[in-house]
Amino acid sequence: MQDAFNFGPARLLQSYAVLISVSLYLGFVCSVKLLPKFYNLLPHDRGREFALASTSEAAKGKPTGAGVVFITFFVLVCLLCVPMSGLELAAVAFTWLTMLSGFLDDRSVTSWGEYLKGALDLILSAGFTAIMYFFLAKFSEDGAVRFWFPFVTNPVAIPFWLYMIVGTVLLWTSINTTNCTDGVDGLSSTLILVALMALGIIFYVILGHVDIAKYLLVPHLKTGAAWGIMTFAMAGTLMGYLWHNAFPSSVLMGDAGSRALGFFIGACVLATGNPFILIATSLVILLNGGTGLIKVALLRFFKIKIFSNVRFPLHDHVRKNLGWSPTQVLLKFLIVQLLVTIFTLGIFFKIR
Repeated sequence: MQDAFNFGPARLLQSYAVLISVSLYLGFVCSVKLLPKFYNLLPHDRGREFALASTSEAAKGKPTGAGVVFITFFVLVCLLCVPMSGLELAAVAFTWLTMLSGFLDDRSVTSWGEYLKGALDLILSAGFTAIMYFFLAKFSEDGAVRFWFPFVTNPVAIPFWLYMIVGTVLLWTSINTTNCTDGVDGLSSTLILVALMALGIIFYVILGHVDIAKYLLVPHLKTGAAWGIMTFAMAGTLMGYLWHNAFPSSVLMGDAGSRALGFFIGACVLATGNPFILIATSLVILLNGGTGLIKVALLRFFKIKIFSNVRFPLHDHVRKNLGWSPTQVLLKFLIVQLLVTIFTLGIFFKIR
């Protein structure tokens, strides 16, 4: 098989940069060309219980659960283009399983309920965190798994129990805040696209490059290029979906898409070895959806009221209370996230 790639133009497929381009464009073309062919097979949106009335009515009747299609495209592209080890295979498999749990809820006549969905997310998050710790420990020279942090020169060894807590919370939070952000056409997809591009550059240019990682005092990730190809493969399929989801949308990703994308972003952040990277890639998503989760949890379990005059997710608040249009929400949230990403990544990697 290796000899086949040594023949003529096929040698280009030995280049990670070429594989990144191939995965990006292949994912994009698959989603743009093939996604509409599945509209009739997808469930249709029945309106959203906690969304603005205008948003709920606009979405009603549209094909939803499109994540089952473009996440499957992502899996196929990864199998074709990514030189995956066991950990990368696990990440792709768990992303697909997270999608499946969301899709089954999308097609269900009655919602599964917050507690059931939250429990499933917790199980998937804990399961993948344990698998990641196992692989990282197995291939570590001394069997230790380490995090690196901004403002700290040397990576810090993390015990299994602490790694499990941090990884599970990070993944669960990423899944659910991303899900909460899916409420304005193109918003969630665009913000996740920024995160994917940033992570792809981190994996391929910094962590996957021995000399650059050494210069910046961050641990070199031997499989960084593979993770980079995976993130660009997801970016390509997401771009193809966004082509049809841009305002006014013709299709919705549903929980199948938002939960899988949230899981994948969390898995990539965990793979970087620095959980704070999630702030750099997804701060707007965390604030938009996470603050609402905190508000509901405090009220439901502790009878504590906070932000009584603020509607959550925040994209609903700025639309109803500030009168922003969907386009204004998208562009302003995007601008804020770009500013945050550029600033925080500069701080994280240079101030060591």
